[in-house]
Amino acid sequence: MTAPTPTTPPFRDPHLPFAKRIDDLLSRLTLDERIGFLHQFAPAVERLGIAAFRTGQEALHGVAWMGPATVFPQAVGLGATWNPELVRRVGEAVSKEARAMRARDGRVGLNVWAPTVNLLRHPLWGRNEEGYAEDPELTSAIATAYTRGLRGDHPVYWRTAPVLKHWLAHNNETDRDTSSSSVRPRVLHEYDLRAFRGTVEAGAVAGVMPAYNLVNGRPNHVSPYLREQLRAWTDRDLLVCSDAGAPSNLVDSEHYFDTYEEATAAALRAGVDSFTDHGTDGSRTVARVKGALERGLLTEADVDTAVRRQLSVRFRLGEFDRGADGPAGPLADAHAFDTPEHRALAQEAAEQAVVLLKNDGLLPLAPGTRIAVVGLLADECKLDWYSGTLLHRSTPLEGIHERFGAEHVEFAEGVDRVLLKTAAGAFLRVPPAPEAPGAARGAEGALDPALLAGRTDLPPLTAGPDGTELALADWGQGVLTLRAPDGRYLSVAEDGYVRASADQPGGWVVQETFRLEPHGDGHLLRHVGTGRHVQVAADGVKVAEEDPEVFELVVTERGEDAVARAAARADAVVVVAGNDPHVNGRETEDRTTLRLPAQQELLLRAARAANPGTVLALVSAYPYAVDPADLPAVLWTAHGGQAAGTALARVLAGDVSPAGRLPQTWYADDADLPDLLDYDVIGGRQTYLYFEGTPLFPFGHGLSYASFSYDALAARADAAAVHVSFAVTNTGSVTADEVAQLYARAVEPSVPRPRRELVAHRRVTLAPGETAELSFEVPLSAFAFWDVAVGRWRVEPGPYELLAGASAEDVRLRAAVVLDGEPATPRPVLERGLEAADFDEQSGTEIVDRSRASGDAVTPVDGEDGELLFRRCDFGGGVAEVSVEVSGEGTVELSLDGGPVLAALSTGAPTPGRYAYVTLTAPVTAAVDGVHDVRLGLRGPLRLARAGFSG
Repeated sequence: MTAPTPTTPPFRDPHLPFAKRIDDLLSRLTLDERIGFLHQFAPAVERLGIAAFRTGQEALHGVAWMGPATVFPQAVGLGATWNPELVRRVGEAVSKEARAMRARDGRVGLNVWAPTVNLLRHPLWGRNEEGYAEDPELTSAIATAYTRGLRGDHPVYWRTAPVLKHWLAHNNETDRDTSSSSVRPRVLHEYDLRAFRGTVEAGAVAGVMPAYNLVNGRPNHVSPYLREQLRAWTDRDLLVCSDAGAPSNLVDSEHYFDTYEEATAAALRAGVDSFTDHGTDGSRTVARVKGALERGLLTEADVDTAVRRQLSVRFRLGEFDRGADGPAGPLADAHAFDTPEHRALAQEAAEQAVVLLKNDGLLPLAPGTRIAVVGLLADECKLDWYSGTLLHRSTPLEGIHERFGAEHVEFAEGVDRVLLKTAAGAFLRVPPAPEAPGAARGAEGALDPALLAGRTDLPPLTAGPDGTELALADWGQGVLTLRAPDGRYLSVAEDGYVRASADQPGGWVVQETFRLEPHGDGHLLRHVGTGRHVQVAADGVKVAEEDPEVFELVVTERGEDAVARAAARADAVVVVAGNDPHVNGRETEDRTTLRLPAQQELLLRAARAANPGTVLALVSAYPYAVDPADLPAVLWTAHGGQAAGTALARVLAGDVSPAGRLPQTWYADDADLPDLLDYDVIGGRQTYLYFEGTPLFPFGHGLSYASFSYDALAARADAAAVHVSFAVTNTGSVTADEVAQLYARAVEPSVPRPRRELVAHRRVTLAPGETAELSFEVPLSAFAFWDVAVGRWRVEPGPYELLAGASAEDVRLRAAVVLDGEPATPRPVLERGLEAADFDEQSGTEIVDRSRASGDAVTPVDGEDGELLFRRCDFGGGVAEVSVEVSGEGTVELSLDGGPVLAALSTGAPTPGRYAYVTLTAPVTAAVDGVHDVRLGLRGPLRLARAGFSG
């Protein structure tokens, strides 16, 4: 007899729709198997032939953490290109490399955690390098392009499945898992949600990752906005992946829930589908889910909903269709790795990211120019936390050598050369390293590079009569690195010994940074990573809690002297300054100032004093406040990946006309900045949208080696959009790109509106004399604002101005249109009352959670006094009584139009808890009718949820 052919289960049938296949697979999984799928590392189900699956593969600007890969410019640099099509191609290359790497290393994931769409609201945010722009329109355009590239263009299968980070209102590393962002409804809808919404609605997003912080007093991992906003934007299943350790934070650091079962249940019901917690160990997540089920906090349907969303992603990736990415499969083109095309694309992206901030005619540099290349970053190609390992490397020095000829180039790094002398008169000495070098950190790939340990196979430093001259670089705020003559950085491994062992500073806790602390006639050397001082012991130099060594710092050469000598011998100087992405401003650490580190400012001054032909090339993950007055040329680029040096050299030489544009405002001084935790971009007058001061360089700024004229701006409105057209002509002598920018503003707004707001842009390449006729269709929704009086978007009737130009401040043309819109109506407070968070203006308050599940309330900051203003409230024929819904202890005072207090409502005794609300009522002491501005004063540590009025 012939054995029957095994029946293919429906979930393996590629002819069935995904929904039916998912239903079939869910029905075959046991409850324990489904619960196991809720952890980041979902185990295999061997009886069904289902492989293990991991959510999360970092791929912000190239495949990260898994060894060598093509490294593109940092995300903020991709944002600076203002070129969505270029960024789409970068995403496409990254997704192909992810597939190719997975083919040889199954640890490489296809659910990629990228891009980051947090808006660059505050330039001191440590993770500024990860975002695209301060503007939601530009951020959404770039993020949409990157996700489309990551997704691929097959109609059914996705090359990778991108997850947007970090939901929501997340711009601080300081206390990031316990701080709350107070986000009023207008800022929520007009600013923070917009970048996410546009990208999700474009259709190439597989999910989002909630951020560590709280918003309005509620952790993002239990946010009702996941359901009320995110999932309302698309009918596609979206996979919500927690950030690492965040589920446990709900109990451990945030103390939002008393038990892990409660926290896990709340997160799952809110919409978190995959729990990234406790590394690869899913047992605790499984136990918490089972405990929540046993306590009735969850149902099996809750589990199935989350598992369905994960399976939806896995099916789209082709996991259950054999051969989907094979030679004849629909993803057969997905195995490109380190191709010539990818290398050329990395260079093109790096070139397009360069922003020329100032040029008094020094650039481009002529052939044969003798160039001094100086600065701490002149011979560096720095990586950040989310970079892959370099396959190719080009530093500014190497790029300039190649382009201008080594015989025309002189180099001075500008580090201080020092010896460290002990109290006994000995000097620190770096022993010779073994001939066989160790592998570069991260070269082998690691699912969690935070777990990579420092090297212990090298001998520790010793002390003796002959010391080793070390290169000291001060990265600001007293944080310095020390490097041996062979290029290895002093580092501390787990055994506490100091070795010259690191290729670069790096790691989750950087072990290569130190501080010199004055002590008597010398200095103590504190290791930043451990917080311990350096001690010289008989068995070697190490860090210890006791007996710190007192060192004399013997300077054998000052960096500024070397820079001045090189600069004096050159025709032009290129000072390469900026940051190390692992030091002073990174994930877990915000910056404290916009200023360049003092040592780099010293080098810049030395170069400028020795040679007026000095170019400042800033290579950094964020803006700086520099004084460009005495500098003939200034450029900025983010850390540009593997081709950074080549790209910079080609721009300096004029092979490429720079056309990058600033994706965020560069402020002139720290005094121009709001508090880091002030998320109210409207009330705080933040970003180019509302900032009323004079920026150092404005949003959208960037110069060219060509010049451009703008002409013939026309605008007309119809029922759906405003149609805008204008012409841009290259009036210069070289072919160059121009980034034409279109802004809009309300001329007669009834509420504070942006000074101007980007509604469209286009990067075009024009030959000398060539003209591009540009046209844009701007939807009427771009002119709307969130009207808190009615709780929805509204286009205000009246005149609007369209502004075309080369930056937010370089406006070349203006045109006006009148939109019909929807007239404002007073707030119907008799029918609807006043939700406390729907204020028009406030002072001294913050928004908090009305309950753990949903809703907002308002409380005075630090329990003091606060004020809420609600404009144009209609009391109709009159009211005699006011009521308030409050918790805590204190008084709410009602007044109208700046007049006297008409009612005061006090709790008397405190309510039983912050969510234990009571309703207080009081008569209004004077007749109130018609339309008035309402002011509610909050006195004491209470929470106000709403106010109501009755006749």
